[in-house]
Amino acid sequence: MPSLKPHGQMSEAFITALFLSVSGGLQDVYTYLYRGKVFANAQTGNIVLLSSNLMDGNWERVLHYLVPLCAFALGVLTAEKMQEHFRNMQRLHWRQLVVLGEVLLLFLVGFLPQEQNLLANAIVSFSCAMQVQAFRKVNGYAFASTMCIGDLRSGVEALCVWHRTRDPKAKDRMLRYFGIILLFALGSGIGSKSCVWLGGRTIWISCGLLLVSFALMFIREELEENPVIEKDLTAIRQETREIDRTLKQELQEEQRELTQSARK
Repeated sequence: MPSLKPHGQMSEAFITALFLSVSGGLQDVYTYLYRGKVFANAQTGNIVLLSSNLMDGNWERVLHYLVPLCAFALGVLTAEKMQEHFRNMQRLHWRQLVVLGEVLLLFLVGFLPQEQNLLANAIVSFSCAMQVQAFRKVNGYAFASTMCIGDLRSGVEALCVWHRTRDPKAKDRMLRYFGIILLFALGSGIGSKSCVWLGGRTIWISCGLLLVSFALMFIREELEENPVIEKDLTAIRQETREIDRTLKQELQEEQRELTQSARK
């Protein structure tokens, strides 16, 4: 099972991806089941449906899918601009600002009636785009928290590599990708049932999940908070490199001596 312990930035830790993926699955099923059969994340599906309605001359339905598509593109642009302007912030990570903005927008969606589905879907698609653009790695591996096609491809690829080589890194990568997919499916299942019980306020569950991710990103690696440990580890790494270099030199000398002895 993939370790929940962070390796590197907390925003790329598996435990953060866990809550983001459950939230992503819930958002997609929410807009599809409750907001008029529109995909919040899977823009490929929206493009297919848009094109079909365009060919049929169903202009109202064309707008129904075109607006979320444009909102998604705008969300990607917004996330990029936020990274550009806030990446050097000290108190908050720029990805935390993305999550906080997403929470506020999705909380607003919970108040919108179904007569305003076009606006609701645009806001959710915008939020999903910011999330998928801001969170693109888990423990160094590329991933998507709001859709499964890339994760499925990468997971199956890692499965093939592990089956062929038994490389533990490939196995770890495989488990992470399949774990993300299962979490996304779990979020979809939760959202499906919650739409029956809570209606439009189902999206507030996603807000709660995102707030957990927001809080997790306040956790810093021990090295970031303790420069003494970082200094000690740097010294240990340097000593290790020196020992490795010395051992290699000794082995080379022994090989030369053995070669000379064999010639005699």
